[in-house]
Amino acid sequence: MRMVLIGYGPVGARFVEELLPAVAAGGVELTVVGAEPHDAYNRVLVGEYAVGRSTRERLEMTDTAAAAAAGVDFRFGAAVVGIVREEHVVVVHGAGGRERIGYDRLVFATGARANVPTLDGLERARRDRLAVAREGGALDAGPRPLPRGVLPLRSLDDAETVRAHLASTPGAEVVVLGAGVLGMEFALAAAEAGASVSVVYHDGVPMGRNLDEGAGRVLARLARAVGIGMHPHARAEAVLLRDDDDGRQVFDGLLCADGTVVRGTLLVLSCGASARVELAAAAGLRVSAGIVVDEELRSWSDPDVYAIGDCAQPVAPESVAAEVRADPAARVPGAPSGLIAPGWRQAAWLAARLADEALELPASVPPLGAERPAIVMLKAEGLDVVAAGDVKPDVWDDLDAHGCLHHGRRISQWADPVAGRYVKLVTQGERLAAFVSVGMPRTGAELTLLFEQAAPLPADRSVLLRFDGPDAAAATGGALTPESVVCTCNGVTAGRITDAAATGCSTVDAVGRATRAGTGCGGCRDRIQALLDGAPQLTQAK
Repeated sequence: MRMVLIGYGPVGARFVEELLPAVAAGGVELTVVGAEPHDAYNRVLVGEYAVGRSTRERLEMTDTAAAAAAGVDFRFGAAVVGIVREEHVVVVHGAGGRERIGYDRLVFATGARANVPTLDGLERARRDRLAVAREGGALDAGPRPLPRGVLPLRSLDDAETVRAHLASTPGAEVVVLGAGVLGMEFALAAAEAGASVSVVYHDGVPMGRNLDEGAGRVLARLARAVGIGMHPHARAEAVLLRDDDDGRQVFDGLLCADGTVVRGTLLVLSCGASARVELAAAAGLRVSAGIVVDEELRSWSDPDVYAIGDCAQPVAPESVAAEVRADPAARVPGAPSGLIAPGWRQAAWLAARLADEALELPASVPPLGAERPAIVMLKAEGLDVVAAGDVKPDVWDDLDAHGCLHHGRRISQWADPVAGRYVKLVTQGERLAAFVSVGMPRTGAELTLLFEQAAPLPADRSVLLRFDGPDAAAATGGALTPESVVCTCNGVTAGRITDAAATGCSTVDAVGRATRAGTGCGGCRDRIQALLDGAPQLTQAK
């Protein structure tokens, strides 16, 4: 079976890795087209690399040389510039010019590109959403380049630019536009590295998509405490530029609607990302927020085409009104997840499904099923933030006129803003439906465990707060069992980690090489270290 994979980011690399046995067995002839001129790397960690907190080696996540030796045909620095579906052919532009490559199955793993806001000073720097690249290096470039000192932080090249700027500009003034989880992680890391950092954001609190107002206000207070200038309710209108010694225009400041000017030497755009759908749209495939696929990741428009990761928008066709299905221009509900864990899960599942088909084996892969609940962790030195689910309901929302619970939902909240601590639980019955924890690392870890296991909470919710108090030893909660998921990104259990430790994996990195644990967002590395240190001890599952 001839397969062509478009895109070689983290999700594409996982698809290749999972498909290697079928390639080695001779059942699959796999061609991979990657726009960047180098191996896949972990994009989640580029911010840490940009400020020197992570090494280039830690970003590496696959053995491309081994895959090539097994027979995978890699085309780096190339771009698919056209798809002729009726002929099952992709047109690739690479170093040798244009080439036509045939396929039986086509898989999109094109990911997403960073959003460039429509601000004065950035005219024509934003790429048209449906403009198809003519070569690999132009995949995300707009008609005009971004001014010097203005960049998103999504690629390795972006990280290298930031790294060079921080190294060459003592006391660099960095402005971050956007306060999502990645923007805040970078801002905190840059401040720790010695930069003067300002964060400009439209919402009232940082991480507004993941946190409620209480948690967001505590996070903003903690950020200010480490020297970050926080600018909430700020609507950016223009990028101010100046001429440098070479006569080139460079970033000088960000002008907000109220007249405030936030000065800086570097502007990092952290304004979200949009799925790369232009190639699919040009080929006549159904697109909306992403490439629309069914529960088996197959395109609504072509049974031989699939999509995974940040470019894929999984929607069951029968869940959508008939008139929406029939109208190619109608908006399809939903969006790509934007998280690495679901993308990796999709890649592994689809590789197994297509391998069975290619090797003419009985279907052995169960349905993909619903995604595990997303848990968002902010990775910052000495600052712990973890959240899952919808934590926006107010603590009084579920009380009726007599002060009694209704709808079966219960909301508990605890705050100590001066100490930088905040916890909120939303429970349905006796189980967590959502939670947020700020400045409470042990409580956050316990809530994460209870959420992942759908385990009942203690009758006295205040017990959970004592994990971070002086009587922590007296607090009792859900101990890790061998089946407890420690690494959410890769679905690695505590049992697998302790098994790896028993075979000689004595460091977090060694465990990662053996099990993949800790190689995604990195938010679980402290939990892995705690297992290696023997605390908490595993209990046998009942």
